[in-house]
Amino acid sequence: MPVLTILPSGKTIEVEPGSRLLDAILKAEEKIQSKCGGEAKCGTCHLFVQEGKKSLSKTTRAENEQLDTIVGVGSKSRLACQANFGTENVTVELLGFDSGR
Repeated sequence: MPVLTILPSGKTIEVEPGSRLLDAILKAEEKIQSKCGGEAKCGTCHLFVQEGKKSLSKTTRAENEQLDTIVGVGSKSRLACQANFGTENVTVELLGFDSGR
């Protein structure tokens, strides 16, 4: 099973391929917001994928449109509510106050 590593805490958790990144982060008891309920409408679950980006599902049109409205978006940006796991390990960096910074 792939392993998710969550920064800055360094916490790790095994995840099922096909599972949603947001659900895995919450299962690891990390704080992350998702005000829209996972519909790519708010951008509060924006994070950076530091490693394993190719293992995640492709970015959808709805996700790209929402990312375009967020300040600080880069090539490593994803919305946790829209990314599903493949079979490789992934490392993400949580952003903002809710991630313990």
